[in-house]
Amino acid sequence: MAAELRTDAMAALDLVEATVGVAKPDSILVADDVTRRYGGLTAVEVDHLEVPRGVITALIGPNGAGKTTFFNLLCGFDRADTGSWSFDGQRADGAKAHVLAQRGMVRTFQLTKTLGRMTVLDNMLLAGRPQGGEHLLRALWRGSWRQQEADHVTKAYDLLARFKLDKLTDEYAAGLSGGQRKLLEMARALMTDPSLVMLDEPMAGVNPALTQSLLGHVTALRDEGMSILFVEHDMDVIMTISDWVVCMAGGRIIAEGRPADIAGNAAVIEAYLGIDHGASTTGTIS
Repeated sequence: MAAELRTDAMAALDLVEATVGVAKPDSILVADDVTRRYGGLTAVEVDHLEVPRGVITALIGPNGAGKTTFFNLLCGFDRADTGSWSFDGQRADGAKAHVLAQRGMVRTFQLTKTLGRMTVLDNMLLAGRPQGGEHLLRALWRGSWRQQEADHVTKAYDLLARFKLDKLTDEYAAGLSGGQRKLLEMARALMTDPSLVMLDEPMAGVNPALTQSLLGHVTALRDEGMSILFVEHDMDVIMTISDWVVCMAGGRIIAEGRPADIAGNAAVIEAYLGIDHGASTTGTIS
């Protein structure tokens, strides 16, 4: 069923015109007139963006383009000055990050946020939902949440095995390599059964062998029916796994389309390389 849904999503996306702010047939995230200013600096000024459901969308742009700021606004880690956005048909602007996570929008971080003094397994269990034992009165009757806890443990072991971390369950997260912490963050995000996974530079600082592993996990999430939005600088990664690409520069969206559309887009080439696209339109990003 997930494979059929992905096929449908890709077929629908093939019919979408590669223009900024274009409407998508089935959008899981829709943002309008989103701005964020810091004093006299406008970091984000996005008129309209739709993130399609069931595909991998990459958010790219040169350093200082506003990608991470926009990303943080959408998932509740920063406050916009103006604008509105919805997630899965429900209003999301103004919602706190943990509320959005409970609704199915989860994120990872460029600098991983694993809890170093907790074990790998405990990091996973922290994200399990619901948590009946967290309620003061209910915690006194362990029988009411014992099975729930056992289910979380089983799910955590299954996910850790999927990410090849199952032999490290009792290790402290602080002792993991950078790549292993990225895998742990991704596995922990899946404890919430998300519908939209937002990844902030998941390949940054990861060795080539683990990069390939992470790429495989990201595409597997899409193939299972999840929607992916990720910030990334590595153009090889973007062109390899993305279904749709959105490019930002100066806080604004300057282009969007399929990877092939973006690779030859003159505005994107100018933003990245400083090449005057009025003088040449034959270059590509590789």
